[in-house]
Order: sequence, then structure tokens, then C-alpha cells
Amino acid sequence: MRIGFIGLGSQGAPMAQRIVAAGYRTTLWARRPATLEPFADTAADVAHTPRALAQASDLVCLCVGNDADIREVLTGADGVFGGLAAGSIVAVHSTIHPDTCRELAETAAAQGVTLIDAAVSGGAPAVAQGRLLVMAGGPAEAVDRCRPVFGTYADPVVHLGDIGAGQVTKLLNNLLFTANLATAASTLALGRDLGVDEARLGEVIAHGSANSFALGRILAGTLARIGDHAGHTLRKDVRLLAELATGADADTGVALTAADATLGLIGHPR
Repeated sequence: MRIGFIGLGSQGAPMAQRIVAAGYRTTLWARRPATLEPFADTAADVAHTPRALAQASDLVCLCVGNDADIREVLTGADGVFGGLAAGSIVAVHSTIHPDTCRELAETAAAQGVTLIDAAVSGGAPAVAQGRLLVMAGGPAEAVDRCRPVFGTYADPVVHLGDIGAGQVTKLLNNLLFTANLATAASTLALGRDLGVDEARLGEVIAHGSANSFALGRILAGTLARIGDHAGHTLRKDVRLLAELATGADADTGVALTAADATLGLIGHPR
């Protein structure tokens, strides 16, 4: 399988590096030449346009910033859709609106191409360990074809249903993470107000039934860093999920309220 990869940022670059290291014939494209420099001494090829990359690929993985970037790379002048042959696959690793994936999947299907959403979680450290989480939506056959490639940087790869299901799952994951941050931070603050040392309380909870990944981030002193590096993304994802949940039967009130508290917290970290 020939692989094309677009989106060589802090997470995408190590993903592409692992694909190359696994021996796949890989073609890269980037807006900024500097992001290609780490691949200069590898076997990866470089395309001059997304369309040229697509012509050399059976699977194109996208790890770019947002919906507008995805649309531009796929459907713009010299875009990926202009170069893909029938039977090819596009995997969207970016976190975008589920409806954007569904719309682009219809466009792809008109030319015999399959688009799947394959949202990821874990960041560069998880990629380095081959433990990135991939949340996939789309035809099971297409996801299965991609598993060996995804397996170079991800474990597990979970197929969640039809196109868009991976994106919804990623948004739900981020909602719960932000809510957990708010609950953990509020609990530590309450303990302080009641005369219990925050560090000691955190140590106890970390060894008890209430332990969580979010608590660990707070105890490690990374709340400010989360606000600086992921605050915008978390705000976007929580608001998007709130939009999707409007009119839904599910009770999202408590989680959204807690998440809203966290958005304020990471915007003004202690």
C-alpha cells in the first residue's frame, strides 16, 4: 500500500515517521518546507501538490488543523480528490465536524474513493510508543485495509460505526476530559478550603478509587500548559459537541456544565 501523508505538525510528523520507518512507500506534502526537513534523510518522497501526492498513493492520511484546511487540501485547486484513483482511501485524522466528514465522504464516493474519519488521541508521546488511539468511522472493510498502516503508530484502532462516528467519539472523549479536569480541580480546591493540603489530598486520591488521568495532569502541574496548548482545541470541541447535542435525548447538561467550568479554568489557570 502506497501512503500519502499531509499534516506534519507535532503529532502528524511522528506518525508519518513511523509509517516511513515501517517500510511503506510514503509521499509527503507540506505548505511549509521546514516541516519536511526531518524527512530529508529518509526514504519518503515529496510531492509538489496534494494532487501529485494523491496520484502516488493508495491511502492518504490527513492530520491538518480544521474543517477549512481539510476542505482545501481535498477539494481545492490541485487537491487530493483531483489525483486519487478509484479504490483509494482517505483517512481524516484531524478532529472536525462529523457532518464535514459525511459530506466529503459523499464527494469521494462519487469518484469511487472511500473516506473514513480516524480521529486520534494521545499526542506525540503515544505515537512514539505506538500507542496512539484511533477512533474510526466508515465502512469496516476500508478501516480493516488501513489497520496495518495505523498499526505502525496506533493501538488500539477502534471501529465505531458509520462515517462520523469516530469524530463524535473524539468529541465525547474531550468533553469528559474537560469535565474531569473541572471536577478534580474543584475537589482539590475544596479540600484546601477545608484545611487539607492539596498536594497530600492529591496523593491520596491518586491511590484511591477516584483517581483519573485528568487528576494526574493537575498534580503534575500541567494545567497551565494544557490551557496554553490545548485550550483553544478543547473549547472548539466542547462547543461543537454542545451544538450536536442540541435536541438530543441524552442528558448532556451535567457534563457540559462541568466542561464549561473547565474552559474558564484553563483560560485562567491557577
